Amino acid sequence: MVIWEAAYRIIGWESWKFPSLFQTITSFYDGFVHGQLLEAIGGSLKRLLIAFMISLSLGMLLGVLFAKFKAIDDTIGFLVIALQTVPSIAWLPFAIIWFGFNDISVVFITALGATWTMSISTRTGIRNISPIHLRAAQTLGTGNGWKMFVQILIPAAFPHIMTGVRVSWAFAWRALVAGELIADGAGLGQLLQDGRGLGDTALMLNVVIIIAILGTISDHIVFKRLEDKLLVRYGLEK
Repeated sequence: MVIWEAAYRIIGWESWKFPSLFQTITSFYDGFVHGQLLEAIGGSLKRLLIAFMISLSLGMLLGVLFAKFKAIDDTIGFLVIALQTVPSIAWLPFAIIWFGFNDISVVFITALGATWTMSISTRTGIRNISPIHLRAAQTLGTGNGWKMFVQILIPAAFPHIMTGVRVSWAFAWRALVAGELIADGAGLGQLLQDGRGLGDTALMLNVVIIIAILGTISDHIVFKRLEDKLLVRYGLEK
């Protein structure tokens, strides 16, 4: 904080270019008192959670299909790898044409930003399971159905799946903010755009700080703890 304030005074830029620490804190306080930041956080989290649940469900389904069926993996799987290289924001013009300036467009590109990563992680996790372990499970009476999927495939593929969940969450965050920059309604991305239009860099910096804090909390407190608990539950870590 001392470095921040010192940099502000030494550089000597106007406050609309680079806000001081005091201006940023004041803007942060006003944003919460008047509810502007709270409304934006609520709107963004709502869109993010909807899109993230869609991406997890669709991504895991695709990953299982890619791992179990070579024909699907060689066709759709190859296409998914190609699509993963395309930034999700590139689909925003299509989303606007198809759905308009609304939440559906934002949810659409946010889900796209996470689905491909989730599907590839699930596929990799299942494909890396040793065939010896699968045959041993079948010999012990697990079979090839739902019991095999729940008791063997998912636990064995869990490290890759959990990595996919954490990376997908990060990708979803990036896509969400990018989509909200031009979407209607309350959201952190829209608030960032409003700050740019008003020349309010303190507000813009508040949004960036909030995104960083929420991302850090969700990854280290939620996903990291969940990962540790499930690893212990499945006997993959003591």
